[in-house]
Amino acid sequence: MPTADRDVHPKIRLLETASRLFYAEGIHAVGVERLVSEAAVTRATFYRHYPTKDDLVAAYLSTTSERIRAGVGAVTQGKPAREALLAALGIIGDRTLDDDFRGCQFLNAAAEYPDRAHQVRQVIDDHRNWFFGVLRDLARDAGHADPEHAARTLVLLRDGALHGGNLDDPETVRTTLARAVADVAG
Repeated sequence: MPTADRDVHPKIRLLETASRLFYAEGIHAVGVERLVSEAAVTRATFYRHYPTKDDLVAAYLSTTSERIRAGVGAVTQGKPAREALLAALGIIGDRTLDDDFRGCQFLNAAAEYPDRAHQVRQVIDDHRNWFFGVLRDLARDAGHADPEHAARTLVLLRDGALHGGNLDDPETVRTTLARAVADVAG
């Protein structure tokens, strides 16, 4: 068990601990007691910053979304649209090669929160809608005949790669995703 850095603000320690544990073990598998123990905070501190565990889950996914948005922005900025489209999905293929890869945080969370009206699902939907919009806009800018269809296809390819990276050889998943994205991008 990693030890908490007491110089880090308790709210940040909770979020970092939750991010690590939720991704590695699943959201419902990790209880509040474990979170407060590993973050080295009290239950009162936990509930002061996150009134419910679901609030912490939403913060975990929002923070993950912000990180992904920054990463996609970094790899697409200043590139021609088709090249940016390939790069945006290339980072997903590359992620499947990481030793700590456990799939997509958003797909994993959606499996644990089936109610589409739940606040956690709303964070998931917001992220997915953002990513769809990025892909649609890049496909449009690249001159794709049907950018909506292209973006939907690319999101499905992304979802499949993020699940397949856990099930199959990650290098095969990465190269298959890259080839499929290139086919869709034209």
